[in-house]
Amino acid sequence: MDIEHKQLVQLLPLLPLLNELGRTEHITETAELLGVPQSTVSRALARASAVVGIELLVREGRGVRLTQAAKSLLPYIESALADVQAGLDTVRHESDVVRGRIAVTFQHTFGEATLPLLMSAFRGRHPSTAFELSQGARAACLDLLTAGDADFALTAPVAGPGRNLGSAGLYKEPLRLVLHHRHPLAERASLRLSELRFEPFVSMGPGYGLRSLTDAIFRDAGFRPRVAFESQDSHTIRGLVSAGLGYSILPPGGLGPGPQGVLESTDLGWVEVSLESPLAFREIGIAWRERRKEPDPVRLFRELVLSEGPGLLAGLVKARSESK
Repeated sequence: MDIEHKQLVQLLPLLPLLNELGRTEHITETAELLGVPQSTVSRALARASAVVGIELLVREGRGVRLTQAAKSLLPYIESALADVQAGLDTVRHESDVVRGRIAVTFQHTFGEATLPLLMSAFRGRHPSTAFELSQGARAACLDLLTAGDADFALTAPVAGPGRNLGSAGLYKEPLRLVLHHRHPLAERASLRLSELRFEPFVSMGPGYGLRSLTDAIFRDAGFRPRVAFESQDSHTIRGLVSAGLGYSILPPGGLGPGPQGVLESTDLGWVEVSLESPLAFREIGIAWRERRKEPDPVRLFRELVLSEGPGLLAGLVKARSESK
C-alpha cells in the first residue's frame, strides 16, 4: 500500500465530520449535530490536518475559521459523500426491487430448460426475487395473462398483438419425429410425414400450442393423422412412443443422437428423426400485459428477457439442433 493510499484510508472516516465542520465552522455545534463529544471533533480535526499535511481550520475566539486549503478541499469532500449517498440509494432501491414477486405462466415443454435459464440469469442479479409459476396449455396460459393472474406467458407460437398485450419472439427450434427405437424407419436421418401416413399418432390435446403446430404440419402434408392417444405433456407422449404405441412430433429432447429412454430387459425406447417439412419448427416467445405503472421486478425481468434472452437461449437451440 503506497503512502497516498494510506493517507486516503486514514482520511475517509473523517470526511462526514469535516463536511459538517466546514458547514458550521463551530466545534461545539458540529459535536452536537453529530452526537459526539467536542474532544472527538478536536482530535479528528488534528488527525485530518496531520494526514493532509496542512492546517484546515484556524481558531478565532470561540469559533473556527476554514483555511484556504480547507475551502479548496471541502467541495471534493461534499462530492465524495454525495456519490456514496447516491450509491446507497441505488442499492436500497434495488434491494426493494428484488423483494418483489414475478408471476410466469408457461407451456409444459418450457419448464425443463427455457424458463430455468431465464430465471437463473435474473436471480443471478436479483437473488431475493420470488417467482410464482404455473403451467398449462397455451390457451390457458394466455387466459391467465389477460385476466391479470400472471405477469408473463411463455408460449409457442408467440402470442399475437392484442389490446393491452405486448409480445416478442425469443428463438426458434426444430420439431422432430419421435419413433419407437425399433421402428423400421428409426435409423433414417430424415423422413417425410407421408411415410407414416397409416400409423397411429400420439398427439398433444386441443388447446396446446404444439397441437396447433402439428395440425398445420399435417394439413400441409395433405392428410389427417390417425390419432391413437392424446396427452397433456410431452413426457407422457415420449413414454407412449417408447412403448411402441405410435409416433409423435415433438421439440428435440436435446439428449444426443441414437436411441433414448431405453430400459434393459424391456423394449422401451425412442429415437428422434428430422422431419422434412417447411413447417417443422416452432417459435417461442414471451407475452406480457401493457400497464401504465409496471412493478419494478416485472419491468427488470422483461428487459432482461428481451435484451439478453435470445443470446442466453442460443446455446440451448444450438445444442438441440446439433443433437441429431
